[in-house]
Amino acid sequence: MEINISTKNSTYQKFVVLQNNRNKRYRYNEFLVEGVRSLNEAVKNHWKIKSLLYCKDNLSNWAQNMIKSVRTEQNYCLSAALLQELSVKTDPSELMAVIEMREDRHDTVTLSNNPFIVLFDRPSNKGNLGTMIRSCDALGADMLILTGHSVDLYDPDVVVSAMGSFFNLPVVRIADNNDLFSYIEKIKLTYPTFKTVGTTAHHEKPVYGEDLCGPVLIMIGNETMGLNKAFKDYCDVLCTIPMDEKSYATSFNVGCAASIIMYEVTRQRNFKK
Repeated sequence: MEINISTKNSTYQKFVVLQNNRNKRYRYNEFLVEGVRSLNEAVKNHWKIKSLLYCKDNLSNWAQNMIKSVRTEQNYCLSAALLQELSVKTDPSELMAVIEMREDRHDTVTLSNNPFIVLFDRPSNKGNLGTMIRSCDALGADMLILTGHSVDLYDPDVVVSAMGSFFNLPVVRIADNNDLFSYIEKIKLTYPTFKTVGTTAHHEKPVYGEDLCGPVLIMIGNETMGLNKAFKDYCDVLCTIPMDEKSYATSFNVGCAASIIMYEVTRQRNFKK
């Protein structure tokens, strides 16, 4: 079923708050998505798409096929101006979707035979979180865990910057440290050699000197405050990325640092094969 929207009525205002209001997103348990890669991956990974939003003017074959093939509860045909106003992209998408959020259930994530888990402690920057999701997906992490009070996972800027990886990588939030530690201890029962590796900008063990071939959890700290003390104390080892002694820089951007460390995990595992 298709409904035409030509004014900023109550239905349109709901779409606006899904873009701009974190609390309302969680009240509705929905978020707005745009972009070919993101929508393709959402469909491929069986996310529940509740509605498609589009303007019928000059729809591509891809968009027409999506509208015909994706089962939704309700679709909306908007004017070009209204659709453009909803978009957060410089080049607005021809097709947007209202998608149902997935439940935060770390216990439902299936781990591989050699688990590689990444934790991002209290992320505060949308772009960094999106980059982290893309890097985790690209470098083979089983899942990404977010802790504490963090930027909203379902913020449109996070979804756009993560591109299709958002829908391909399990991302869960564990707000309580005790719940996190209990989950890690449960993993250790199945994988006795499971190791928790914390990261720091201080002069600790170089990451390339640590054996990362076995089951591992990499803990990445907040952009400005780093890894919180409780996590540092819990870690089996703290590692750093060595920097040139003559460098003016004192640390890496958190997205860059995480990508380097994740690549080191992948490099060691591939080299060992």
